[in-house]
Amino acid sequence: MQRFVTDENRKWFTLGAVSVGLFMIMLDNTVVNVALPSIRSSLHMGIEGLEWVVAGYALTFAAFMLIGGKLADFLGRRLIFMIGLAVFTGASLACGFAPNGSFLVGARVVQGLGGALMNPATLSIITATFEPRERGKAIGIWAGVSALALAIGPLVGGLLTEHVNWNWIFFINVPIGVLGLFTAPVFIAETRDQSADQRLDVPGLATSAVGLFSLTFAFIEANKYGWGSWQILGAFAVAAIALVTFVLLERHQRAPMLDLSLFRNRTFGGANAAMLFVGLAMFGTFFYVSLYMQNVLHYSPVEAGASFLPMTILIILIAPRAGALTDRVGSRWLVGGGMTLLALMLLYYSQLGADESFWALLPGLLLGGIGMGMTMTPVTAAAMSAVAVDKAGVGSAVLNSARQVGGSLGIAVMGSIVASADSYLTGFHDALRVGALLCLAGAIVAVAAIRKIEHPQRASATVAAEGA
Repeated sequence: MQRFVTDENRKWFTLGAVSVGLFMIMLDNTVVNVALPSIRSSLHMGIEGLEWVVAGYALTFAAFMLIGGKLADFLGRRLIFMIGLAVFTGASLACGFAPNGSFLVGARVVQGLGGALMNPATLSIITATFEPRERGKAIGIWAGVSALALAIGPLVGGLLTEHVNWNWIFFINVPIGVLGLFTAPVFIAETRDQSADQRLDVPGLATSAVGLFSLTFAFIEANKYGWGSWQILGAFAVAAIALVTFVLLERHQRAPMLDLSLFRNRTFGGANAAMLFVGLAMFGTFFYVSLYMQNVLHYSPVEAGASFLPMTILIILIAPRAGALTDRVGSRWLVGGGMTLLALMLLYYSQLGADESFWALLPGLLLGGIGMGMTMTPVTAAAMSAVAVDKAGVGSAVLNSARQVGGSLGIAVMGSIVASADSYLTGFHDALRVGALLCLAGAIVAVAAIRKIEHPQRASATVAAEGA
């Protein structure tokens, strides 16, 4: 094994090991949707229960992301990655054996917790492993794996549900998780923040978790209860109080969980704002384009999932190359150009009618594939280049939280637009035009704020490499 894994190539094996876990958690974001009718029939669940099968995972994933990043920096990135992977794998097994709807929802909540521990750790491990000159390329591969998992999720879910059983959308995670647990200690070196004053910020952990959970709950459930209902207004009030308290605590803590001075860096703030706009515009778009394919064009779940493959292939091809290009020219214009292409895609789809063929969908899919490939890797590289390696876990968690919270809000806003229209198609078109404006706003923010960082200063702490 020592001959096979050398000091020179070890970093690529590290990237492969974290990509295994990343693929699994990102696949679970989309693989479940097409199986919901079969789950409902099998477990005798109502519509509200099905909503929680999806929302329970999304809520805990978003709410505990920042905690996962801090724990990775504080206790060790490999350790937290493996704990999250074990939790996620065990919860997946429980989901597959769920005897009723309540048990399934509870297991999905635990899955979200495992994903929240794993996701920021994957990116912080990459940041700590690769030198700045290769980091963009590595993050490009990371982004490509993430995009691949998200894009093939509907197809995998449809195939398993139609030809095997819905349980297998969860069982499929188990061998992948076991493989990840086996490879992680072999290929990933442990790193952590060893600043002398480091300690666990319990008040910060608690208030951020409550605030993000309440905020995400309000965005996801607003269409169900109504924006003016006491449930949603109460959730927003709790979120506001908790998040304001969190900010005040972090400003005065000796060792805060989130160093608010990070946002003084123009590039870090701009990259996170751009990622928020990506989530706002694109999460709802993917959701409602999939419904458009199935409800309006009458595609089967498998056909709808397969239709996204041209976009998937382009993202896989472009994301690593965009990462390598980022190392040379920076992220600013790549992100701006990519988000402009996404806006054009949404404007194109806003003109489509009820009798379109796949060939009418294809130009938009191609624009989206190029735009996403140009955007996700450079914006991630920009954010991570602007933080010190010892804060990589928290930096990654902030970026991923921006995407998840933006996505939850985007689905809620687009859902409200669709629901308020006279017909689904009219609301769909209006929602896409709003999404296009959000993408253009993100492009402007990216060009105005993101700058190339040649050699980021990393003087705040040393990162200890403790062997495999």
